[in-house]
Amino acid sequence: MSEEHYYLELCENPVQFENASSVNNVFFDEANKQVFAVRSGGATGVVVKGPEDKSSVAFRMDDKGEVKCIKFSIGNKILAVQRTPKSVDFINFIPDYPHLEFSQECKMKNASILGFCWTNWNEIVFITDQGIEFYQVLPDKRSLKLLKSQSINVNWYMYCPETAVILLSTTFQGNVLQPFAFKSGTMSKMSKFEIELPVVPKPAKLNLSERDIAVANIYGQLYVMYLKHHSRTTDSPCAEVILYQLPREGSCKKTNVLKLNTTGKFALNVVDNLVVVHHQSTQTSIIFDIKLREPDCALNVHQPVLPPRSIHPYRIPLTGIGYLELLYVYTLIGQFIRYTHLVLGYQWYLQVKLPPTVNLLQDKGKLIDFLLRRRDCKMVILSVCSQMLNGEDKGSLPVVATVFDKLNQVFKEYLEAEQTYTVAMESGPSRGSAARERPVRTQAVIDQSDMYTHVLSSFTEKKDVSHKFIIAVLMEYIRSLNQVQITVQHYLYELVIKTLVHHSLFYMLHQFLQYHVLSDSKPLACLLLSLEGTYPAAHQLSLDMLKRLSTANDEIVEVLLSKQQVLGALRFIRSVGGNDNISARKFLDAALQTADQMLFYTIFRFFEQRNLRLRGSPSFNPGEHCEEHVVYFKQVFGEQALMKQATV
Repeated sequence: MSEEHYYLELCENPVQFENASSVNNVFFDEANKQVFAVRSGGATGVVVKGPEDKSSVAFRMDDKGEVKCIKFSIGNKILAVQRTPKSVDFINFIPDYPHLEFSQECKMKNASILGFCWTNWNEIVFITDQGIEFYQVLPDKRSLKLLKSQSINVNWYMYCPETAVILLSTTFQGNVLQPFAFKSGTMSKMSKFEIELPVVPKPAKLNLSERDIAVANIYGQLYVMYLKHHSRTTDSPCAEVILYQLPREGSCKKTNVLKLNTTGKFALNVVDNLVVVHHQSTQTSIIFDIKLREPDCALNVHQPVLPPRSIHPYRIPLTGIGYLELLYVYTLIGQFIRYTHLVLGYQWYLQVKLPPTVNLLQDKGKLIDFLLRRRDCKMVILSVCSQMLNGEDKGSLPVVATVFDKLNQVFKEYLEAEQTYTVAMESGPSRGSAARERPVRTQAVIDQSDMYTHVLSSFTEKKDVSHKFIIAVLMEYIRSLNQVQITVQHYLYELVIKTLVHHSLFYMLHQFLQYHVLSDSKPLACLLLSLEGTYPAAHQLSLDMLKRLSTANDEIVEVLLSKQQVLGALRFIRSVGGNDNISARKFLDAALQTADQMLFYTIFRFFEQRNLRLRGSPSFNPGEHCEEHVVYFKQVFGEQALMKQATV
């Protein structure tokens, strides 16, 4: 199949490790995204690799029995190793600290450690079948200090490293979940909640498996995802994923239902805030965006955004053989978040390919909503805009308007956040207020420069597109900017004017300027001046625009003088009260260039009168550099024509 068929793929640079064998055990740490390859219990070496690691960490440790779990604390400062159900061993990796093991047993009698989670570089939680124990590790003393503990029967647990929340399964059926949050040495018990089981077993037994639960951070909120399988005794013929939002404070609530429209074995991922559901028997995946709402569904019920597709096949180079192509990666899927092939020694991360989604999602408004929430979306969105304006997929003007409005709303929200941040920084920190973070300019922020460079400038040059449609699209984009009160950049107006002039639509141009559809600016006025040869009325339109700007008096004078309208320039400058400060030499030079002696006489006399009024003498000051003009005046009109100084 073509590349355009697949919208999911495995990352190009997987983490490679020594494959699992009878002497090499492989472990995965979800918090640090690290793979541990432990040979012979560590005696012949431990190699640690992560997706961002430029080099692996390698070391040896004494073989004190089979390793059940191994994880580094944040920053690879302290290593924790579980070998028995009762205790966890620790090794310092902090420079200048002794590289010696020390151990900590769980405090609860007859308890078995199910696992442990690092919540900080020196804070760790033991999860036992009888509760949890929160410790601070003291590397200098090679000991642990119990900060807090909680007794509770535990079936299994899950950890969300992004939010430092541990979820415990409790009760006989396992469907009452108790979350705990950890932050800076504190442990907080959050509100417990119950997962609604499709069938309640009698007698009661463990019915909710950790295989059917995932914890994920989606759009900055913590969710518990429950994979509810098809049951013959219920009305629902298909499986579904139910999302429970888990706030830091307050009760957990059921918020979303994802319809899978089939039955069988599934696995879940969250990639770029999308819930990805993999179906094993069909070897396909579907994606859900909980912020996209179906018009014909209840508020919190979602259908797949795109049709089911397989993950893009991955080719692994094999020495001397060529390539091994993994057509069906679903057999490699780890419990929820990782793709690991233990035999070959590869681990991948799942990625969403955005370009194929463009042709799979026909509704342009929905497509833009979907793309705006993705990480690497800018160039794909701009390609959608280009595609929408050209060729067979050309959209109607209402569709174009909808897309522009969605893009400019995001642009406006960013500008407002940036302005709020700037004001807050200028006013200084207020008492009791948290420090503000500068808003991040994501790829979803598409400004006027982006649209001009990548879409509109090339669009206006299309020969096979109606000029009426081109102008309508340009005006629609300007309308959309005005609607959200974003100042339109002059180069967009210039694009409109050039398009109108190119198609000789001078009447429309005149109307746009007369009714201020195109906002006044100096660059726009200069453009109009340059069009005078093609459209003579542009000269006057330019002057009218400069007058309206009121801050462009110098430009108006320069324009009039360049057109040898010296008296007109003088009248204008007198009308705005600036005649006392203007340069006499500039006007006298312009008058000379006209070769009109009477015009020169009039202008010369005006400045003599100004000098007399301001300084009591008609003569020019040396600093005005008008000596050559005085000489010319004497040659043409005689010295007696010079104005005499008034006598008292």
